[in-house]
Amino acid sequence: MSEKTKECPGCALEVPSDSEICPYCGYEFPSNSRWLPFVAVGMIALMLLWFVGC
Repeated sequence: MSEKTKECPGCALEVPSDSEICPYCGYEFPSNSRWLPFVAVGMIALMLLWFVGC
């Protein structure tokens, strides 16, 4: 698989990496949220603080 393609989880065919919908099976790729990394780091920090406090 090249850097300009990604594998569709619906049909396992390679599609262009900027595709939002698979042209073969119609699978809709989830949109990447810009907040996800910040939320993940925040949750990990809260869990670490909780474990240290116990």
